[in-house]
Amino acid sequence: MTDPLFLKGRAGTVSRGATAWLMLLPLAAALVLFAVFPSIYVAALSFTKSTLGQPFRSWIGWANYYWLLGGGDRVFVPSLLRATIFAVVVSVVELALGRALAVRLTSLRRGGRLLRSVLLLPLMTPPVLVGVAWKLLLAPGGGLINGELMSLGLIAEPVSFLGTTPWALMSIMVADVWQWTPFVALLAYAALRQVPDDVVEAAWLDGARPAAVFWKIQLPLTAHLLFAIFVLRLIMAFKIFDLVYILTFGGPGNATDMSGFTIWRTGLREFDVGRAAAQTVVFAVFVSVLLTPLLWLQRRTEDHAA
Repeated sequence: MTDPLFLKGRAGTVSRGATAWLMLLPLAAALVLFAVFPSIYVAALSFTKSTLGQPFRSWIGWANYYWLLGGGDRVFVPSLLRATIFAVVVSVVELALGRALAVRLTSLRRGGRLLRSVLLLPLMTPPVLVGVAWKLLLAPGGGLINGELMSLGLIAEPVSFLGTTPWALMSIMVADVWQWTPFVALLAYAALRQVPDDVVEAAWLDGARPAAVFWKIQLPLTAHLLFAIFVLRLIMAFKIFDLVYILTFGGPGNATDMSGFTIWRTGLREFDVGRAAAQTVVFAVFVSVLLTPLLWLQRRTEDHAA
């Protein structure tokens, strides 16, 4: 005869398992709706002749990819390389500046809360307003930066920062660094706060200098977190669009044309959705391949820290 307690325990296990699956259903549905389905839809579009008004007009196989990678599109591949340079440079600069600000925040005894609040201002500013503000600052006529440089005697006449190369791309980098360095600084500050206070205080009592405390104590203990911040910021930087659209619109020529802007222009200005979908797929694959060794290194640093 079966033990009633066994049946009750088995029923309870089944009930808990069913409840767990039911709780996962909303997440699974959202994942399918907002991630899996759009990915399949874009991949399917890339094999078709499609316009914005008439998607899936005809099946053309790999023709969009042959056009994209075979030399038919002379803009996308350079924009992909340009986006890579942009993402790597701004991520490295922002990590260095953000780390320096984070170290400063951890050393402050008074005014730390006020400084953290000030650091939030660029993050709270909409990207469009950031672009407009920097466009006014960099304007050749009446712009603050040109005015200051001329008053200091560093330049004899106004410089068209957004209309000449390489200044246009560098200007977008400067605007991006201004906008996102506080974000990196706050994350780096949270990482540095993970270092035990007694270890740092012991180093101070032993007469260690601030640089020695950082390089020999704080950095080794937070390297895996700082590396994770760098990877996160790198992924975000690849998606640059707003500043390019507001500041230069891809110009002068194609000097600031980066992947996100190129895809937008192909799909929403030229209305060639099939080719824009192929560009999107190639962009996603390229970024994934580029990030794979970085994610592997991140896991290694996390395992080492553990």
